[in-house]
Amino acid sequence: MPEVLTPQMEARVLSWTRKPPLDGSTHWTTRKLAKHLGVSHMLVARVWQRANLKPHRIERYMASEAPNFETKAADIIGLYVNPPQHAAVFCVDEKTAIQALDRLDPVLPFSPGRVERHGFEYFRHGTLSLYAALNTKTGEVVGKTAHRHTTEEFVAFLADVVANQPQGKEIHVIIDNLSAHKTQRVRAFLDDHKNVRLHFTPTYSSWLNQVEIWFSKIERDVIARGVFTSKADLRRKIMRYIRSYNEAPRPIKW
Repeated sequence: MPEVLTPQMEARVLSWTRKPPLDGSTHWTTRKLAKHLGVSHMLVARVWQRANLKPHRIERYMASEAPNFETKAADIIGLYVNPPQHAAVFCVDEKTAIQALDRLDPVLPFSPGRVERHGFEYFRHGTLSLYAALNTKTGEVVGKTAHRHTTEEFVAFLADVVANQPQGKEIHVIIDNLSAHKTQRVRAFLDDHKNVRLHFTPTYSSWLNQVEIWFSKIERDVIARGVFTSKADLRRKIMRYIRSYNEAPRPIKW
């Protein structure tokens, strides 16, 4: 069985790696491809490592079909890299249906050689929505929880964001295309606050909204492994995290 990696063998391994396996499976493994080529599976592994190939992994993406994608994306990115002077820019979104999960069995703490263990069974105390506005200049977050996800709650949160800024200051808000963001109630709010302008991300382009990065952080730090005895407990821990985060906020470099 060949063990020496020659350029010809490397090219052959790479060529076959890009072809579908003959047994109908979706991707090659080192041993499956090695058996097919009559070489050592370690030789295949070395070729894949050199080429940084990982056939067992995939990444998902979603393409935006918005006809004006470039224009909207450029508008939002411009607010990040060259924001208007004397204006505030906020990235706003809702993290909906956060479950207040309470474990029925005690959490067993980690110890040397053993990870933290959570019981399989849990009890649902209900859900909350989290409204968050990330100040792109300072990195600070304005947060508010709500029992329901409605346009009234959204407008009330916008009012809170505006109230935290000097009166009359120009405010730019980056949000997605959720229907609750485009109602008559929202338009009425904008009519009453001429200094507020909404910038809508293109469809299927939530990655353009910086607050999504912060949502992934609070998900890892608080929500994913959290134990919450009630919705009030969930709210308390979320707001405590936001207050702690705002003690040393860091803007996101785009």
